[in-house]
Amino acid sequence: MFLAEKGLAPESHDISIAKGEQLKPEFRAVNPRATIPVLVTDTGCVLTENLGIAAYLEAHTPEPALMGRTADEKGLVLMWNSIVEQQGGMPIAEALRNTHPAFSDRAIPGPDNYAQLPELAERGLARTQAFFTLLEERLRESPYLAGEAFTLADISAFVFVEFARVIQQRIPEENTASLAWYKAIKARPSAQL
Repeated sequence: MFLAEKGLAPESHDISIAKGEQLKPEFRAVNPRATIPVLVTDTGCVLTENLGIAAYLEAHTPEPALMGRTADEKGLVLMWNSIVEQQGGMPIAEALRNTHPAFSDRAIPGPDNYAQLPELAERGLARTQAFFTLLEERLRESPYLAGEAFTLADISAFVFVEFARVIQQRIPEENTASLAWYKAIKARPSAQL
């Protein structure tokens, strides 16, 4: 979504985590840590984390600004992005990676094998519900997570809400502010890809 919002369409390659393609030697030659996403810049710099990739793209293509314009906005975007990664992305990933058969002995991203822990899946499901409550509280105060403008924080939260479907979790019907926010973002061309 970030790329689409910026109007960028770099060469891309699909890497299936479920098939373990991130563990193949060809991919590990690019990223030895065996995680995705990865962006290789025009100068050959390898960036492997969402935030690093987003910061690079924001500097490379500043408009539209998706990481804030003022010092306050930039701080709020990074703060809310961190909150949604920790309070939304992490619990959803814990629930999925600790229950799905494709992640048996692969419960943590990277090159090492780790067993699934059912307790983490249970905690992840409970924390996902808390994430939906957190979103609702914030979106009753503000049209977007970091303020008045659509930003990286909204993209991250939207992606996690979408991803929560794999663990059979949805925004509760009574969370009307979150559902309106979700519907507006879902209608954006970048969400159609």
